[in-house]
Amino acid sequence: MITRIAVTGPESTGKSMLAEQLAAHYRTVWVPEYARQYLELLGKPYEEHDILLIAQGQLLAETSLLAQADKYLFCDTELLVTKIWSEVKYNRCDPWILKTIETHTYDLYLLCDIDLPWQYDPLREHPDHRQFLFDLYQNELINRKFSFRVVRGAGSVRLENAIQIIESLFSGKYA
Repeated sequence: MITRIAVTGPESTGKSMLAEQLAAHYRTVWVPEYARQYLELLGKPYEEHDILLIAQGQLLAETSLLAQADKYLFCDTELLVTKIWSEVKYNRCDPWILKTIETHTYDLYLLCDIDLPWQYDPLREHPDHRQFLFDLYQNELINRKFSFRVVRGAGSVRLENAIQIIESLFSGKYA
């Protein structure tokens, strides 16, 4: 049985780097953020319907990599990201995303804190709303009673903190 761990949180909190580092540490695969690939190839500004396609593409990528995973599968973002993105941008979210969040959950959500400096990227939109967005993520995780921990620290400290969380929760599972 594969333990699925979602790395989630606001933009520019190190999700991609952390997911990749954790996969390397545990010698397994990770699911990159599908939105980045999708938006870079889109060639025009995204629209509301694109968020649904991104959510579906993220799950498809996850499903395709699950068979290659060894013990853990680390997912760079998940459907809460698309839900919050859609609600912040359009004040609503596609029913498919809302329904799928209920049934497609993870063994652990690592919520990346906003303690890293925001870095410009043409795909990022909210440099001045980091605390507001972090609070949205944390409230979603609490209200849904999803198992989550906040990951803090810069560089190797962030990675070590995430490893400590994983080991404290799952060390006996793979002994």
